Amino acid sequence: MIELNHIVKTYQTGDETLIALNDISLKIEKGEFTAIMGPSGSGKSTMMNILGLLDRFDSGTYQLNGKDVSDLRDNESARVRNKEIGFVFQSFNLMPRMTILENVELPMVYAGVPAKERKKRALKALERVGLGDRVKHKPNEISGGQKQRVAIARAIVNNPSVLMADEPTGNLDSKTTIDILRIFQELNAEGTTIVMVTHEPEVAIYTKRIVSFFDGSLQDDRLQKPEIL
Repeated sequence: MIELNHIVKTYQTGDETLIALNDISLKIEKGEFTAIMGPSGSGKSTMMNILGLLDRFDSGTYQLNGKDVSDLRDNESARVRNKEIGFVFQSFNLMPRMTILENVELPMVYAGVPAKERKKRALKALERVGLGDRVKHKPNEISGGQKQRVAIARAIVNNPSVLMADEPTGNLDSKTTIDILRIFQELNAEGTTIVMVTHEPEVAIYTKRIVSFFDGSLQDDRLQKPEIL
């Protein structure tokens, strides 16, 4: 599903070169539920941006679902992102003036899906996350946990190859966090590949694999038996 080989990413700050990722090689197989962990500045967010084709790297290669995506032009990257990757962010990133249904339909608008099919698939995705009765609400009319459910519905509506979640429980209370992680586990059990950035060990225990970063290097990579919700 995902194969990185010798990825190097640097940033220039004045006269200083900061190595954000230092010779990273990593494989993530189809159907895995992987947590990417590390302290602030460890490289985990840079890694997520590269995996999600939101940022370029200096050297190395990246294969996503069997395709080399190392040197795509911006429009090609956008097309691959929309087709292959579903994103869930800590801050939800919902459009405030749109209804929940319209928010979930948005990726399909970019993909050119006809309106009738968009509505059908968006309704199905919202029902999947337990929000089939809230489709006409707007984001400011629902709770933080419900906003994250909408974000998950939007992320899965195009049937992506991989779901990428960046601190998806960072703004949620403990009960809502468990609800969201339960949805992730259910999606993973149905075959969805999930990569989740988190700094919280109490969140990572629900995944099948923990990849840890420190100072831009891959420090640890271990499989685990996840806590089941």
